[in-house]
Amino acid sequence: MKKKLPIGLIRVFSLFVLVFIATELIVPGSELAFTEPVIAAFLLIVLLFLIIFEKIKEASEALYTDHISKEERKTYFEAKEKTSIKDWKSLLQALTSLKAVEEEQDIILEHDYDGIKELDNDLPPWWLYMFYATIVFAVVYLGYYEVFGGDNQTDEYNQQVAQAEIAIEKYRSTAKVIDISNLEVSDDVAALNKGKKIFKSNCAACHMVDGRGSIGPNLTDEYWILGGGIKNIYNTIAEGGRDGKGMISWKSSLSPEKIQQVANYVWSLQGTNPDKAKAPEGDKWTE
Repeated sequence: MKKKLPIGLIRVFSLFVLVFIATELIVPGSELAFTEPVIAAFLLIVLLFLIIFEKIKEASEALYTDHISKEERKTYFEAKEKTSIKDWKSLLQALTSLKAVEEEQDIILEHDYDGIKELDNDLPPWWLYMFYATIVFAVVYLGYYEVFGGDNQTDEYNQQVAQAEIAIEKYRSTAKVIDISNLEVSDDVAALNKGKKIFKSNCAACHMVDGRGSIGPNLTDEYWILGGGIKNIYNTIAEGGRDGKGMISWKSSLSPEKIQQVANYVWSLQGTNPDKAKAPEGDKWTE
């Protein structure tokens, strides 16, 4: 004997998924809506309501069949058995509401065109359910945004801009400020090691790991295209090289402190004379 599909459970699950998706679409914010306690409580209430409704439906049916005659009860269950969903095939039939081929004679319309006749099929239940769902969604959407004054796209944008400005101010209040006019060479080992690590990750592709130069110029000799010294090096890293053929500006990717660390490391490469160093470019730098 085949087990019937748990239609009640499927119905509860399907309706809850629709409510869940609608909630995620309607509630503003970049985070998932159900992570908010109020929304989570709402979804839980909806789930409990659906389960209670299903149980009430079952209880009502039991109460009804207990108060009818045996003949009526037999007729009721025979009709229910005929239309009940026993497997996935019958579920598909219930969703499409299609008539069997042998029953199509009952729904043929009187008119025809050159022998072509039309069937008067009902709209598929799945289509009707989706249509009803769009009506519910429209009512909820209209109520949330137009009646109760929910945040629109402009409000959300302004809120996110305000949050970003707060984050920027917080960063500025804690970030180390570098005054390039007072910048001096540092021989702090920890800072140089940090600068070396950043240099390997971002600069070695053009200048090579040891600074001998490749696409970019040699950083170990006394010749500099945009000027040597810690201040010029810092400014070149922050603002970028020559327009159209120099390196990019790194001030949007590296903090002032990290640029200072890289500048100190680059200056520490002076006089290392690595093998296969690129020929000098630019002018000789003297303090």
